Order: sequence, then C-alpha cells, then structure tokens
Amino acid sequence: VPFAGWSLPLHYGQGHLQSHLHTRRHCSLFDVSHMLQTLVYGRDRIRFMESLVVGDIAELKPGQGTLTLLTNEKGGITDDLIVTNTSEDHLYVVSNAACADKDLAILRDRAAQLQATGSDVHLEVSDNALLALQGPSMARVLQAGLTDDLAKLSFMNSISTTVFGVPGCRVTRCGYTGEDGVEISVPAARAVELAEQLLGVPDVWLAGLAARDSLRLEAGLCLYGNDIDETVTPAEAGLMWTLGKRRRVAMDFPGAAVIMAQVKEKPRRRRMTLSWGHGIDRGWPAPFTSLYPHIPGTVTSGCPSPCLGKNIAMGYVEAAHSRAGTELTVEVRKKQHPAVITKMPFVPTQYYMAK
Repeated sequence: VPFAGWSLPLHYGQGHLQSHLHTRRHCSLFDVSHMLQTLVYGRDRIRFMESLVVGDIAELKPGQGTLTLLTNEKGGITDDLIVTNTSEDHLYVVSNAACADKDLAILRDRAAQLQATGSDVHLEVSDNALLALQGPSMARVLQAGLTDDLAKLSFMNSISTTVFGVPGCRVTRCGYTGEDGVEISVPAARAVELAEQLLGVPDVWLAGLAARDSLRLEAGLCLYGNDIDETVTPAEAGLMWTLGKRRRVAMDFPGAAVIMAQVKEKPRRRRMTLSWGHGIDRGWPAPFTSLYPHIPGTVTSGCPSPCLGKNIAMGYVEAAHSRAGTELTVEVRKKQHPAVITKMPFVPTQYYMAK
C-alpha cells in the first residue's frame, strides 16, 4: 500500500491477527527502511540539536538515546524522533518517513545558520536500511549473531557492531511495538542477507504495516500525522516527559513560551485512549469516524485489539473529561457504542532494562 511516498507491505503470508499475536508471543521482523536516518557531526552538534528539539541531548551518555520532539514556534510538534549520542563522533537521528523532506529541510537550514556564525556542525544522510526485530524472543534470536552481550544493552541504548557477519551495523534497543526489540541500521547492500539470516530462525516471521499499527496502538504509542502533528503541543499530547528539566528552565527550544504556558495553565484538551465492546469488529477501518455527543472530542487512531478482544482507540477530549473511567459515546459507521476512557497503555510494555 502507499505510505509516505513508499510502497510498503500491509501484511505477508500470515493474516494481520496471526502476525500481531506472533509478535507478542515470539518475534517479528519489520522492514522500516523508509525512516530517515541522519548523522550529525561537529563539535557543536549537541548545541545544534538542542536548538531544534525539546530533549536534554547534552545529558545523554555515550551510546544512549532518547525520544524527543521537533517543535515549531507555536509549540506544535513538527515530528517525533529518536536522537542517540553515539560512542563515536556523531549523533544518530531517526525521523518519520512522512516527515523526511520537512525534517531534512529544517536540519539543513539550521546547520547553515550555525555554520554562517562559525559553528562546527555538518549533516550526513545515511543510505542504510533499517530492520526492526520485535518480540519476547528477540534477544535469543539476535544473540546468536552477536559477540556483544545483549543482556548489557538497555532500552534506548545503542552499539555499533557486526550482526550475523555483517559489519558496520548499529543496533539500538528500541521499537514501536511495546515489546523488547531492536532496530538494526545495516548497510543497504547487505540488508537482504541479514534479513534472510534472521528469517532462517523459525521463531521469526515477517510483519507489515497492519501489525505495526495495531501493536503500537495497544502500546499507547502515537503515529505522527494521526495522533500528533503541528497543531498539537507536547502538553496536549501527554508528552511533557520528553522535555528535559534543564530545557524547561532555559526555555531555549522552539515554541517554549507557548508550551510552558500550557503547563502552567493546563491545556484545554488532552490525548486519551478508550475502548468499547466485548468482541472485535473486523469490518471497520482505522482511523474511523467518531462522535462524542456530550463530550467534545475526536478520535485519531483506532483498531480492533487482537490481544484484548475489543475495540481500542486514541484521540483527544476536553481536559476536564480526560480521566480514566470517563464514559462517552463513539460513533462508527453511523452506529453509536458506549465507550470508556482507559489508562495507557492498553497492553503492558516489555521494554528491557539491564541489571
């Protein structure tokens, strides 16, 4: 199916339901090479990155990464991305495919501005492929192809290593499913070779966009363009945890005045998750039309939950009505259903923290 200018698989041989559950119980391989991978070099690379995002990049230890937000002057979210302070001489940035052109233009423009004032920063767009191996058996599968000890690699940490004989790979313990997993940045010429090595393990299935979407929604994770965009602030989206304490005080990121004013005064709307029904309706698509006759709001993502056996969704309501347990009505294909706001995530996350 078309996705952000790419042609991507919705699913492979197995159906969506089987693929989703297999990821939760075993592990699946996702080709996410459509994501933008950027390397930032130069002694001023941290100052450069912090002039664009809300996170405390300076506090990241070598090999450590963080989810952060690229914001605009109105406080809106231009993109959500992962920035890693590599153990080498650069930052490694992974951005959403749908925002690739926009993000790259912002990064290049800001780099040019700083270079004009004598700063040392320059960008390199990586042409590596990106493979995500996700699920509880990921560590066992991947460890067989590593000399590094995965037990020492915590969630949101990264190493440069050889994977199943393929040198020059970056393995980052992260993902978009809520499960323990890694994303492997691999030289494009050897991506198929590595994928075939991983798929040689019976536990590993290929998975496509359908499973990726339902897995991330069960984990309460936002999809850029649906659940967050340039009209939504971090305070409204429940993403204030991405703002470093130092950055909140300094207020030196785009849109800081708007965002911090919302923190003080409380935003008028908030992101929430909701569920309804005792059986899943495979007939309706996501996102879907919705209506709150008594509580103003909108639904931004939704799907049947394979793990919970009911329908789940994400969206926004007035802040006063955003508490878990609040009852409301959702309309799907002109039929109204009683629903309830739930706590995030729907399915507990299994991120790995090294002991």
